Amino acid sequence: MRRFKGAPRAAFEAADYRRASLHWPPVQLRGSTRLTSPTLAAGAPLWTLEGLRGADPVLGLALLTVVAVVLADWLQRHARLPRACGHMLVGALASPLVLSLLERKELDSWKPLIDLAIAVLVFELGTRIRPRWLIDNPPLALTCLLEGLLAGGAVAGSLMLMGVPMLSAAVAGAVAMSTSPVITLAVLHETRPRGQVTERLLLMTAVNSVLAMLLLKVWHVVAASAEHDLLTTATGGVYVVAGSFLLGAACGLLLEVLSRRVRSPGAVPVLQIGLVTIASLLAVQWTLSPLLALLVAGVVARTRMRHGLTVEPQLGSAGAALGVVLFVCLGLLLTLDRLLTLLPWVAAIILTRAVGKGVAVAALAKASGLGWRQAGALTLALQPMSSLAVLLAADTFAWASQLPGMDLAALQALLLATTLMQLTGPLWTTIALKAVAREADGAPK
Repeated sequence: MRRFKGAPRAAFEAADYRRASLHWPPVQLRGSTRLTSPTLAAGAPLWTLEGLRGADPVLGLALLTVVAVVLADWLQRHARLPRACGHMLVGALASPLVLSLLERKELDSWKPLIDLAIAVLVFELGTRIRPRWLIDNPPLALTCLLEGLLAGGAVAGSLMLMGVPMLSAAVAGAVAMSTSPVITLAVLHETRPRGQVTERLLLMTAVNSVLAMLLLKVWHVVAASAEHDLLTTATGGVYVVAGSFLLGAACGLLLEVLSRRVRSPGAVPVLQIGLVTIASLLAVQWTLSPLLALLVAGVVARTRMRHGLTVEPQLGSAGAALGVVLFVCLGLLLTLDRLLTLLPWVAAIILTRAVGKGVAVAALAKASGLGWRQAGALTLALQPMSSLAVLLAADTFAWASQLPGMDLAALQALLLATTLMQLTGPLWTTIALKAVAREADGAPK
């Protein structure tokens, strides 16, 4: 190339680079004369069903998360549907139930991230409850115990009358005791209610979730007694409970100490998420209960720091993103297999559970200072079922491996009942707090 006198060498080099860049890449595949659409290894375009099914699971879940955020917001504005329902609906559409974009086994690699999303919400629940209220109001404390035990006993009894083996019915009853903390907090974040029903809902959700976890530990002791000495397995159960309490208390105290040394307000949520992650992972590594440890951590931190503890909803925007992923994954895990065949068992679980909780709340409503309208709202708000006690203790999403020896038909009926009450659960809680209790934003006057 001819150069003019006095022209800087760098200018010609830059011109050469620009001309070369117009024809990038310099080497093209034979027969390729134009840009092609993004495709996968199988050759299907990414925006087709086959392309999405063949996509990397990480990319697939990220795409689902984006769609879930947009669709849930649209449904909330136009159909007044809680955002959690929209998130789960997107997961259900992508599940093997409908489009089969993601297989359930592909979520196993996401289990630690999903556990972290649950842990964030459980810790926040611990910071929002007031255990002192149970001491000041004994009928309320009795209600917290009775509503879970009556619901679990009613479910177990009805299933045994329908021919389910006793141990399998007892496991179903233990799982049915608990109200979903995840759904409860998601609705509370969206509706921002204030009042007696809201505070009691938080307290009862925490208590019945812990009761469900303890009874599942007892069931594991009974199941293991055939292979191990009963005293040894019982000691192991005591170790789990005591160790979880100690780990949670240590985490709450450590949060108090470290918070005094952090001056930046933006660093506090990061500190909280870090300690929640550490406590959750240590609980799993030491075979303790992450649910109990994180609840205790939240209670201890609130008791020690009082108004000095500031907890953002879901511990900030990072926790909110994890929450969306969690609900999408819950939607992916929903199942309707054998629904018609097992419909009597599923109906028995849902109806007897509702009756058990309603009887307990109504029986002690006046004694605990609750009106009949509020009692009805509280009963309705307690309906979303939870698989939290099982999920946090599991390494994968295969329930059968976590509940060995349980009758498979009873297990499937329990999964179906959980599916229906998780998918519709945000609706029940929203109606209870807005239309019945009238404690939420936008409630009728």
